[in-house]
Amino acid sequence: MDQRTLLITLTGPDRPGVTSRLFSVLSGFPVTVADIEQVVIRGRLTLGVLVAYAGGPSTGTGTTLGALWTAVERVAEDLGMEVELSTGSQTKEQRRRGRLSVSVLGETLQPAAIAGIAGRIAAAGANIDRIERLAQWPVTCIELSVSGANPAALRVELAAEAAAQEVDVAVQRTGLSRRAKRLIVMDVDSTLIQGEVIELLAAHAGCLDEVARVTEQAMRGELDFAESLRKRVALLEGLPEEVFAEVRKEVVLTPGARTLVRTLKRLDYRFAIVSGGFTQITDALVEELGIDYSAANVLEVADGRLTGRVVGDIVDRPGKARALERFAAAAGLPISQTVAIGDGANDLDMIAAAGLGIAFNAKPVVRQAADTAVNTPYLDSILYLLGISRDEVEAADAEDGVLTPR
Repeated sequence: MDQRTLLITLTGPDRPGVTSRLFSVLSGFPVTVADIEQVVIRGRLTLGVLVAYAGGPSTGTGTTLGALWTAVERVAEDLGMEVELSTGSQTKEQRRRGRLSVSVLGETLQPAAIAGIAGRIAAAGANIDRIERLAQWPVTCIELSVSGANPAALRVELAAEAAAQEVDVAVQRTGLSRRAKRLIVMDVDSTLIQGEVIELLAAHAGCLDEVARVTEQAMRGELDFAESLRKRVALLEGLPEEVFAEVRKEVVLTPGARTLVRTLKRLDYRFAIVSGGFTQITDALVEELGIDYSAANVLEVADGRLTGRVVGDIVDRPGKARALERFAAAAGLPISQTVAIGDGANDLDMIAAAGLGIAFNAKPVVRQAADTAVNTPYLDSILYLLGISRDEVEAADAEDGVLTPR
């Protein structure tokens, strides 16, 4: 028996009962539901329903279809909505290979940016199957479900378009792995917090300008990190250990840091920090935010004063990658389920090792190496790259009575 389909598209003001009214009418006809899509934008509803029915000259299809058509038009008229109906043949949908999630994020999204991204996707021979808004403030993020593309090739194309349009774009594979528990491993200085801890210490020692110059060279990858750290720490010799309490008060979290950690902990994610800074400061962040794992350097103190030396192995570029692997093993998670976030050359190895590497307001060398870059000032924008919407975050906060600032 020939199978036919009827696509019903209702558009108009959203109100309670639209879906139930339509399906109550459809229940009186010999049709089955093949597909449904619904979206509401600024109070305006678009509802698409695909129904299947038996066709052929002996089934009275024409009479049945005519009656159904009339009944649906009557519902639309009663609701003050517009309706469009189109018929076709039912064919088994072929799943396109290479299903990806493409996140587009910016403080504002211009039509030209969406046109450019969509054009690159089409030029790659891929198809946009669905578009959803994940956030409207303080940044805008939309997620496109894309099929039929090679992820590596599409990532390169969209990175070029993102740079031209001044937006951020992330390309990730979809599937169960994206919904599974993950380990987030984050740099501290200029990522989890604003500024560099060693510069806060240097300000108390009166050598800020000299330390800042060396820090900048190290972040750009122009100096070996371990060498640069020893050089900077030597300038702190003689500082009283009471300086740690003062600097802890001066540390400012990046906007969105609390929201990011709080939301991921709700989802049973594991959260870690790895820092080229110092345990005397990071330990307080671990306690304050409820972080699961941490690794940082230890400043040597003798007779109540800094000696200008670091105790033990330095957490440098390779050390951060080793810490990521160690934390993943402790969490019982494969490396593919890790996310590394950083901004400087010292973060490159862990970003390369992680399942997803994110450059956060990073130096050019890091943006080029990472899977994706986030260039907004809000750390919780990373939630959208993980498929978590702003509405979901706010609903969870409201349920828990959370009033903590972003």
